[in-house]
Amino acid sequence: MRYQALPTHDIWTETAGNSAPLDLSCIRRVVDQGLAAFLNDRVRTAVDGRLPAEVPQLLKGFLDSGGKRLRPLLCVIGWHAGGGHGDIAPVLKVAASLELFHAFCLIHDDVMDDSRTRRGQPTVHRALADQHTSGHSRGNAERFGASGAILVGDLALSWSDELVHTAGLTTAQITRVLPLIHEMRTEVMYGQYLDIAATGSPTDDLDRALAIARYKTAKYTIERPLHIGAALAGGDVGLLTALSDFALPIGEAFQLHDDLLGVYGNPAVTGKPCTDDLRDGKHTAVVAIALQRADRDQRKSLTGLIGSGDLDEDGADRIRVILGSTGARHTVEQMIQSRCEQAERTLSQAPFPAAARHALRTLARAATERTA
Repeated sequence: MRYQALPTHDIWTETAGNSAPLDLSCIRRVVDQGLAAFLNDRVRTAVDGRLPAEVPQLLKGFLDSGGKRLRPLLCVIGWHAGGGHGDIAPVLKVAASLELFHAFCLIHDDVMDDSRTRRGQPTVHRALADQHTSGHSRGNAERFGASGAILVGDLALSWSDELVHTAGLTTAQITRVLPLIHEMRTEVMYGQYLDIAATGSPTDDLDRALAIARYKTAKYTIERPLHIGAALAGGDVGLLTALSDFALPIGEAFQLHDDLLGVYGNPAVTGKPCTDDLRDGKHTAVVAIALQRADRDQRKSLTGLIGSGDLDEDGADRIRVILGSTGARHTVEQMIQSRCEQAERTLSQAPFPAAARHALRTLARAATERTA
């Protein structure tokens, strides 16, 4: 196989130990280079084997379209928090595998939600449907797009496994890491199921909305990548617990902020329409709180508009007015703030190296103050 080892130079701005600051932009760049090398090899293999090269090309294009690489970054930070030392190349490969798993989740999520855009570009299933309209009815083209996207997502999942199992991990590392990867995958599947089961009929059940946020986002976006990196470094249960104490409130804040962006975000910045979540009837904390506090007329308006397939911008604006007048938006903003403060208390007390603490604080701020 022609896949080359990931480059590992300049991961830190200094190499004087755990107090040296982590160069997050360099880690992100190295992960991107490794993923590009891996997928370029898959394109060559497809061509050599007379297989459809458009499959790995679609996946590479999806990854190239953007993304924060948050999960790979957190994996490397977790390794550093656990006192990791020595060859970092295996850690980077596992970190890169998390981005492929994330691609799998997003591609399938877009099919389930029938989303038209992601990161300002057509979603994979839409792009495939548009490419196969010639000689096909629109219905057949759309079925092909959805089916093809599911398979592209499945390959991303399969190749994420391959990166882990070819990373050069020791037997001890594999034994520690695989259960965490399995847990992460199980949790996000349950979170996604909770999400789709509640979509279209949001209620005032705030606990359910927060459960969706925890399992669909907080655990697989923040907690498990940190755990996986720490386990690669040999971190003990106490360290994993401290990482969870930071990760879960920040992960929930991340999703709560994402919910607000889904209603109030600028489509030119977020890369997707800000009416999609309302039109789909996503069960979010801000909607649940508004329904709890709404008077009879407000509740009637919310239940009539949220989840309506023909919701237009005027209808979305009416929903936003109610979210504001009930105080739901402000309450969610307070929830985000309180969770950030909780995570900061953990950072100030946990036995993390200074570099890991600084990197976690930087990413927490970026994740909860972002505009996209």
